[in-house]
Amino acid sequence: MLGAAARLRQRVRLTLVRRGRIPGLRTAKATLAVVAAYLLAEVLHLSEHPIVAPLMALLVVQLTLYKTLMHGLGRVGGVLAGVLVAVGVANVAGLTWWSLAAVVAGSLVIGRLLRLGPHLFEAPITAMLLLEVSAGGALALTRVTEALLGALVGIAVSVLVAPPLYLQPAGEAIGELAERMAHFARNFADGLRGPWSRSAADHWLTQARSVRDEVLRADLTVARVEESARLHPHARRSRDAQPQLRSTLTGLERCHLTLRTLARAVLDRTYFMPLTEQSSAYTAEQRAALADLLTTAAAAIDSVTPIATGIDPDAARLCVEAHLAELDDQRHRINTLLAVDAQTDQAAWKQHGALLASIDRLRVEIAAAARQPEKASPPLISATAHRPGPA
Repeated sequence: MLGAAARLRQRVRLTLVRRGRIPGLRTAKATLAVVAAYLLAEVLHLSEHPIVAPLMALLVVQLTLYKTLMHGLGRVGGVLAGVLVAVGVANVAGLTWWSLAAVVAGSLVIGRLLRLGPHLFEAPITAMLLLEVSAGGALALTRVTEALLGALVGIAVSVLVAPPLYLQPAGEAIGELAERMAHFARNFADGLRGPWSRSAADHWLTQARSVRDEVLRADLTVARVEESARLHPHARRSRDAQPQLRSTLTGLERCHLTLRTLARAVLDRTYFMPLTEQSSAYTAEQRAALADLLTTAAAAIDSVTPIATGIDPDAARLCVEAHLAELDDQRHRINTLLAVDAQTDQAAWKQHGALLASIDRLRVEIAAAARQPEKASPPLISATAHRPGPA
């Protein structure tokens, strides 16, 4: 059973590992690409000041190899479109207001035909830079060659200096999400043990919804892991970790949805009570039993963290199973306390049923978050994850 000391050890270990990252890797990678492109362009004597090659290398280098390739193709397409328009206009007229308008309009049209997307404005920018009275075929060919050289250098650097797979940040983000959800569950339990009212129930529903930001952040980090593995030369190392990350995150996302639904069920009960009787929507014994269950659920959610981070996941699964068994016993106790005759109080019967259904779903989703996924190759890139709407 993971207690407060175990949770503290987990946080300390995660912090130490986080500090162990190599700082400045992306900066060094971009600098290397720029310098290599410039030196290679000078060796090939492409021009007196080959600035387009290093500029293109800088623009092409991205966080992941997949993005690098996609950005490289888009940038080169934009440069080629701009060069074609600039050469065509320069052979007819120099830089005038109408030739500038023709260059911008023509470049944008060609860029849309080429489906450059986010790189659409690369075409008019390049064309404007090359629009000179003396611009001709030789200059155009030089700029195109420099652009291609810079893109190739950027891609080569991305391959040689393999980008990170982001497995560690994703595990940390999921661990922080689990910690935030467990913290909410414990606070909710403390609130149930104190004075109760409709405003108190509404407060806890608002707090449950606020966890959504942490869910979205964790989802983005896992999606980045899945994207970084696409075309990555060392993607095999993440074959085991990726399915577990996605499986754990999906389970926690649904746990969050269930906690919100549970908070909503507790709030809904107060709307069927007169204003002066809101505090008796649930008896003190009923609220204490629900608080005990939420405390156990928080401990189970805390135990999910080592599964995502890879810190002794087998022991963590045993802890989760022990907490789930305790949840079963507490659920049966709550069921007994909430027993009501459907004929005499149909509203209470329905609301208590909704609350018990939320408790059952919470147990199922915690178990799903801790479950070991089947061995399978992870997707090359993630589909849009399901993000539950407001409860």
